[in-house]
Amino acid sequence: MPTHSPFLRRLLAAAVAAGVLAASAQADVIAATNPSAIPAQAKARKDTIVGAISAPQGIFNPYLFSNGWDENVTEVIFGRLVGLDAQGKLRAEQAESWQVSKDGLQYTLKLRKGLKFSDGSPFTADDVAFTLTFLHDPAYDGGTDISLAKIKGGDAYKAGKASSVEGIKVLNPQTIQITVTEPGATTLQLIGGPVLSRAWYGRGYQPGKLDDLRQYSSKPLGAGPYIYDKFVPGQEVRFHANPYYFAGKPAVPNFIYRITSDATKLQLFQTGETDLEGFSINADNIEQLKALGFANLNIYNSSDYSLIEFNHNKPALKDVRVRQALTYALDRKKLVDVVYQGYGSVATLPLSPVSWAYDTKGVNPYNFDPAKAAALLDQAGWKLGSDGIREKGGQKLVVTLLATKSLFNDALIPIAKENFKRVGVELRPEVSDFNALLAKRKAGNFDLATFRTSGLNDPHDGVARFRSTENEVGYKNAQVDKLINAGNGTLDIGKRKAIYHQLYQVLANDAPLILLANRKLLYVNSSRIGNYQPDVFNGIFGSLPKLKIQY
Repeated sequence: MPTHSPFLRRLLAAAVAAGVLAASAQADVIAATNPSAIPAQAKARKDTIVGAISAPQGIFNPYLFSNGWDENVTEVIFGRLVGLDAQGKLRAEQAESWQVSKDGLQYTLKLRKGLKFSDGSPFTADDVAFTLTFLHDPAYDGGTDISLAKIKGGDAYKAGKASSVEGIKVLNPQTIQITVTEPGATTLQLIGGPVLSRAWYGRGYQPGKLDDLRQYSSKPLGAGPYIYDKFVPGQEVRFHANPYYFAGKPAVPNFIYRITSDATKLQLFQTGETDLEGFSINADNIEQLKALGFANLNIYNSSDYSLIEFNHNKPALKDVRVRQALTYALDRKKLVDVVYQGYGSVATLPLSPVSWAYDTKGVNPYNFDPAKAAALLDQAGWKLGSDGIREKGGQKLVVTLLATKSLFNDALIPIAKENFKRVGVELRPEVSDFNALLAKRKAGNFDLATFRTSGLNDPHDGVARFRSTENEVGYKNAQVDKLINAGNGTLDIGKRKAIYHQLYQVLANDAPLILLANRKLLYVNSSRIGNYQPDVFNGIFGSLPKLKIQY
């Protein structure tokens, strides 16, 4: 078991009291009624489990991906030093234990004995030091903001003023010590993430030049439960069991991610071509899946939220009145009712109701109000033209919306088009696959973009996108930056909750995006698969190494 300092024990106790370890993290299970109905095609697959994934891009590095589906692949390959259990408590994985000094400024992580990467090479504290140093590289542009950890000397290294990061110290092959300049609520999870092999990823790597390191994104090497075999775009990602996995080689020799879509997933599961799948949650899907007889249904609260992002670099959207108007103009309750049929709610905060930081008191909910939307657009100088579309300075108020093909967006697009037209705004949807959406977004070729966040384990995860240093769409607010940093800068749950409550009020008033929905999740597994227990903190990954084939 991990060794916690009194500092961390107090933090965990406070989290329990605040409700972070809520029962809502657990799944409600509707058990299969007729396992004998398992399709013959699935029964014939004696040594392989097939899961489902939507749109991997092929960048399989836990610190360089830009696509959440690629992140799902890296979870299979890499594992973590420190993870979370099904209740959200810190869990020792590749790190055997950790200690934190009383002042919260020094972390000492001890690795498990005999750790190896999946090629059999040693996994040591040098690899951890290499990973953390790489995250401070001047050219690093991935999604992990290691600056939040406040590692001593990190800024100097990133600025090219030092040849190493002062606060990273390897004590021996099994032990690494990290010194930080400020306590941080997310520090342990930041320094306890996936580890890159220095021998593999460090070949040819030079600080400030990431091209050599990036080339290994298509040839990943990790220490997780399964080893990467190959990626066939549009079809599948294949893996085989890692004999060097710290918890023992998984019992099932092979794992496959089959690429599915809303249009194909039910058929593939029904015919036995997949064993694990996620579905949009609604009464129709639940009844269809129950009727199969061989499906176990797992229903639990998600920790993500869906959204419409504004491109703040576009002149019309720089005006907060326009952003507020578009939020009031959208009937989000109708959207949630149509899509989730009682298994979702309109999102008011940039986090899930399962979080201990959830508090909507005093936060503008932006209830559907076309009259208020129209008044705000009038105030912003956008006047109705003869064709019913607003104009200002000879420019029509026409906005593009980047979206992917999905059941959610199939409902969102017509509702949004109708709602926006009612207040004099023309919406032009551009539907593409997720990777094309990301490319357009990165190039800035959009007004609005809709997608869903990854799972959020800490309230900081839900607001990090609003920091000026991390925001990719031009949003800047000094007060927001200050509150985000303050919320991550203390480990006192009570103080954090008060800071986030203030932050949510500021964000609501500034309307940097349109929050859409919180939802429940529906994951199913064929009853031929045992030990499958998805949870809000880990999804399928907490179960993956322990899965077994029963039939």
